[in-house]
Amino acid sequence: MQAIRFGIDLAKNVFQVHGVDASGQVVVQRQLRRAQVEKFFAAQPPALIGMEACGSAHHWARTLSALGHEVKLMPPAYVKPYVARNKNDARDAQGCCEAVSRPDMRFVPIKTVEQQWARALHRTRDLLVRQRTQLANAMRGLLYEMGLTSAKGAAGIETLLRRIETADEAIPAALLICLVPLAGQWRALDGEIGKLDKQILAQVRQQRAALRLTTIPSVGPIIAHATIAAIGDGRQFASARDFAAWLGLTRKSHDTGGKHRLTGHISRAGDRDLRRLLILGASSWLRQVRAKPDRGSPWIRGLLARRPVKVAVVAQAAKTARIIWAMLTTGQEYRAPVAA
Repeated sequence: MQAIRFGIDLAKNVFQVHGVDASGQVVVQRQLRRAQVEKFFAAQPPALIGMEACGSAHHWARTLSALGHEVKLMPPAYVKPYVARNKNDARDAQGCCEAVSRPDMRFVPIKTVEQQWARALHRTRDLLVRQRTQLANAMRGLLYEMGLTSAKGAAGIETLLRRIETADEAIPAALLICLVPLAGQWRALDGEIGKLDKQILAQVRQQRAALRLTTIPSVGPIIAHATIAAIGDGRQFASARDFAAWLGLTRKSHDTGGKHRLTGHISRAGDRDLRRLLILGASSWLRQVRAKPDRGSPWIRGLLARRPVKVAVVAQAAKTARIIWAMLTTGQEYRAPVAA
């Protein structure tokens, strides 16, 4: 009997494969070493393969698709209900095999190599920014104990760095032994972050879609590049609201007994990094709108007048997400709202 559907539990070295035939009978249930996976599926007739969208899943999806199979990736949370109790690799593979056959299952688009290394740029940058912030906080804390403070932001940390690098007399010599290597690491990280920013900006200038997105208020090169790296052309979403919901920018619903109820906070599901970037962009934009109200649309001015600023920031981020999806899927240019 030939298997028409497979489920694979991915791993670093030992993969579990579960296959069923047209009648649903199990015909394959075995472990494969990493080197055996491609050889095994090259010998199989074209089949449907289901896997969880986890580490290395996109690589294996591209590899097995090249062999003629139809590969579908699924969010792990959606596969879990199909896994029997007493979890193990065999039952995980069986759960993937069952879940991929369900008509209402949601799937994750397979990312290209270009999308993955584009996302790697942002993940590397985020890591370096966090490390740079940790170093800045460490230096501020150590100097604060000596009664030395500085202003917030880049200007403040630059002042502290200059005092450390010039061996300011107000800083004890014994403390400088601790601060000098921290300052050196901060400078090195700042330089590496600058290089990544230039790389991202160069790629945005080569992408017409990304350049169009930068015309949206609150969207800069970082957000435009990260969005395209995450969703491509966005056509996997049926509507702009689906995209906003995928980002976790829509409210949770709790319906029961025919009553429709939305919770007061966003779901925070989906892509956390892209959601954070959109909220940071919206926050920056609304600071400008609050300083110069005529720059904002009537909608955001009215929202700021009746709701807290943080609520308006999230609402602006959700609206920006909808505009991004519409521009990506239709190819249209951004049109600013008419001022009242």
